[in-house]
Amino acid sequence: MILCAMFVALIAAGAFIKIPVPVVPFTLQYLFTMLAGLLLGGRKGCFAVCVYILLGLVGLPIFAQGGGIGYLFQPSFGYIIGFAVGAFMTGTIANKKHQPGYGRLLAANFVGLGIVYLFGMVYYYLISNFYLENPIGLWPLFLYCFILAVPGDILLCIIGAIIGRRMIPLIQEGRL
Repeated sequence: MILCAMFVALIAAGAFIKIPVPVVPFTLQYLFTMLAGLLLGGRKGCFAVCVYILLGLVGLPIFAQGGGIGYLFQPSFGYIIGFAVGAFMTGTIANKKHQPGYGRLLAANFVGLGIVYLFGMVYYYLISNFYLENPIGLWPLFLYCFILAVPGDILLCIIGAIIGRRMIPLIQEGRL
């Protein structure tokens, strides 16, 4: 329970740790949601992300641009939903082996990243085109919501695999 609470706090803090890059805002939220899945396992990692989402929707300003129930209508909310599903899949894939190697961890991270982007881009497209009536085409969606944003997240996947490889044995042995 303590580790879940710690990851809720880290994910919230990650929303405000912004690395200045042109065009697309880059935060460390994905790193902490990915690590929640890797270190806590699929179910507990997803639970930690869901608690974060619930706290944000209740009104705590812990999302990258605030909080509250109205955040559901932000085009970027799909990425937040993807964080929960991605953490579940990342943790499930990574922890099928007792002490996963870098290859398994990296593969799990990339699967989780794909899920985050799938949920994020579909949600962005639907909210923009059908709710906000601010249509976005498929190419601009792909360009701004994937191509320009994914390089930093690929780096985070590599960093997450390195951290996971070092931390998972400590958690499994109960030393953390």
